[in-house]
Amino acid sequence: MKKVLVIIGIIICAFGAPVPEANAQIIDGAFKRTDISNRKPMPLPHVREADVMWSRKIWRIIDLREKMNQVLYFPSEKMEDRYNLIGLLLKGIEDGQLTAYDARLDDEFKVPMTFAQVKEAFGAVTRTRKVRNPLTGEFEDKPIVGEIRPQEIKQFMVKEEWFFDRQTSTMNARVIGVCPIREYYRDEDVDQADVQRQKVFWVYYPEARPLLATNAVFNPNNTAQNMSFDDLFIKRKFNSYIVKESNVYNNRSISDYLAGREAMLESQRIEQKIFDFEQDLWEY
Repeated sequence: MKKVLVIIGIIICAFGAPVPEANAQIIDGAFKRTDISNRKPMPLPHVREADVMWSRKIWRIIDLREKMNQVLYFPSEKMEDRYNLIGLLLKGIEDGQLTAYDARLDDEFKVPMTFAQVKEAFGAVTRTRKVRNPLTGEFEDKPIVGEIRPQEIKQFMVKEEWFFDRQTSTMNARVIGVCPIREYYRDEDVDQADVQRQKVFWVYYPEARPLLATNAVFNPNNTAQNMSFDDLFIKRKFNSYIVKESNVYNNRSISDYLAGREAMLESQRIEQKIFDFEQDLWEY
């Protein structure tokens, strides 16, 4: 019997005993963070049409090159647990969580787009180019497969409505839609002298809120206070400028009748007009 036990012991030592599983709970940091993927968007107060005594639709531009807005641009390359805004929207469209709407016709969310059409809007299509054959010296047709370049998205257009709720005596804003704007150069523009701007697609913001609420925006000042993309829009933690307001002239843009410094002043005038409307209702 002793010989049998000795043989078993030798076999165990030769092949190694099974490694016990680690029971320690590993926390990547000094404290356990709440899983943001379980969050739900903050419910917004119901607004009755009878309580809205004034409203105005506004279109504004968020430029991602501004320092305050760079949290929407980075990470510019895919990371395991973080997305930038355009990357998150594209993921939602590809997975079927979001619906993209054609931005070429209007901004009223009428014509849905498939993910293949979104790729085409990005210029991610297979093209044929003339390439010189190094052996024969002659030009030959070579197919080149295009791909989506999220780095080309340098601006976002936001459509929103400002309204005064007499029930609460407050001026509020509700985001209606978000549209990425692509900046690129044509293939024939070798010197890259003329930048092109294109509205790629619209996303209906209320539909996008559940996805935006479950993904965090990096806080460069305090990583313990990261907020979601939805929080960023609801709390208006971005810098922007107005490019259009609803008007009698077919909702024309400011650039249709002003340019340069005058256009900037007109944008500031519209912003100030919204602020003054609320202030003028009060008596001190």
